[in-house]
Amino acid sequence: MNMSRAAIRYAKAILDYATDANKATEVNADMKSIVVAIEESTELKDFLSNPIVKQEVKKAALSQIFTEVQPQTNKLFDLLLENKRFEILHSIASEYNSLFDEKNGVQVATVTTAFAITPELEQQVLAKIATFSNKKITIKNIVNPDIIGGFILRIGDMQYNASVSSKLQELKREFAN
Repeated sequence: MNMSRAAIRYAKAILDYATDANKATEVNADMKSIVVAIEESTELKDFLSNPIVKQEVKKAALSQIFTEVQPQTNKLFDLLLENKRFEILHSIASEYNSLFDEKNGVQVATVTTAFAITPELEQQVLAKIATFSNKKITIKNIVNPDIIGGFILRIGDMQYNASVSSKLQELKREFAN
């Protein structure tokens, strides 16, 4: 079983468990903080994926780092200890967030820009998205200086590329013909 399939199964199980306990929103906040912590700390990521470190030590460390988490999140830590799968914690947490959003009718729009998106620009993008989507939208901004300027908007399987780099590529193809 590959890691992403396992992560999806764990995420679905923890979502069902948290929903039954009426704690799905709180566990979602826990999962968001886990994703952020692992993405911001290469030491934590390396620690969790290190096969030499004992599973009990990993569980103890997570309990020290995430002291304010819900009992359902702690149950996930126990399950990962039992099955020796701490290396997929980031994938599980990320998948949980996606499943939670999907269940609550929230769609994530990924906006790639050459610079960090401003609150004003975010509001403009949300207003534009509202014209063709009736779901609640949250924006995830990815900064990629390679696009030079403009933006790339991706919602689900739709993509709108208004980046300067794509316009330059179009011109290059036209001149090549």
